[in-house]
Amino acid sequence: MKKIVSVLLSAVLFLTVENVMAQKRIVINSEPAGAEVFINGLPTGQTTPAMIKNPGGKSFVITCRKKGYEDSKTMVAKQKQFDGKKVYPNDVACRLTPTPYSQDKSMPQGAAKEVVNRDAPGSTTLERTIIRWYFESQPQGARIFWRVISSCPDEVKNTNELWLGNTPFEETRSFNIQGLTYENSRDVQIEIKVRRAGYLDQTKRFNVRQAIDQQEISSFFDMIKEEE
Repeated sequence: MKKIVSVLLSAVLFLTVENVMAQKRIVINSEPAGAEVFINGLPTGQTTPAMIKNPGGKSFVITCRKKGYEDSKTMVAKQKQFDGKKVYPNDVACRLTPTPYSQDKSMPQGAAKEVVNRDAPGSTTLERTIIRWYFESQPQGARIFWRVISSCPDEVKNTNELWLGNTPFEETRSFNIQGLTYENSRDVQIEIKVRRAGYLDQTKRFNVRQAIDQQEISSFFDMIKEEE
């Protein structure tokens, strides 16, 4: 009987020691792996997968950092167990999101999150990107109108038609569309409409992101006479 009690006590002591040792170390993984690990902003000198010492206190912040990805920050707090004790989790997982620039190399570095707005006119890379606008028609003299067509109206509003000029038309201008970014420019179009008395209206649309990459919006309109 004494031998059985002794074995049980040894087992309990072993599990207690294992639990204490586990609480002194926390395993950190990330997706993808190879991220630098920071605790409360301070470098640990480790990369994921990593095992760090329990920093103590009620909570702490783990930051995983990897080139080409946004920093992933996780608040780690002690959790109450069934026995009433509060302990840290044994492992923490961080998921890293690629930065917009790393996903799209054609985007100027640092310009991904710039938003065109009235508070700082002309301050974004988009507003400093010069686009050639060129439109021709046969016959010439057609009036040109343009407007914004947006698939993300919460960010970029649709606009009414604005007169641009008459064909032949050539001008260099930038995109100062309110709310526009490199990210949402794929979801925004410029609609061009040409009108001339005695001819049918013609409309064409141009994707803003494609226009930025090509640095041009241009087209030829072969006007069709109205039926008498």
